[in-house]
Amino acid sequence: MDISIASILLLDGLTNGAIYALLGMAIVLVFAVTRIIFIPQGEFVAYGALTLAIFQTGKTPGTVWLLLILAGVAALMELVQTLRHGSGMRAAGIAAARTFGPAALVCAISIWAAPQNFPLVVQALLTVCIVTAFGPLVYRVAYE
Repeated sequence: MDISIASILLLDGLTNGAIYALLGMAIVLVFAVTRIIFIPQGEFVAYGALTLAIFQTGKTPGTVWLLLILAGVAALMELVQTLRHGSGMRAAGIAAARTFGPAALVCAISIWAAPQNFPLVVQALLTVCIVTAFGPLVYRVAYE
């Protein structure tokens, strides 16, 4: 092993260590505030890595379709809940559109941008938008 391989391995180890430290800190922070152990925290990291890797190949990531399905379920839940509380159909439609709209916009941009082979910064930004949109939708579907 020469100095170049040792430096690459050292940098890789430091990067992985930083990621695991941040992931651990996020789990502790969520537990300290909510007293719930948020196990799926690692899934968001994996979704981000896989989404960016598929963007790099010029294909549309599967997380886009998962986001659309999750947004559709959350919008349907919002529609039903708003109608149950006695609000009109217009208010229920607005509430459902507010839930579905941002995720649909992110998905539409991602589907359009995937084959364009934009620079890594743009692909990373789209990945962050996709994975960030999962947070409130997972909370809405799983915890409410």
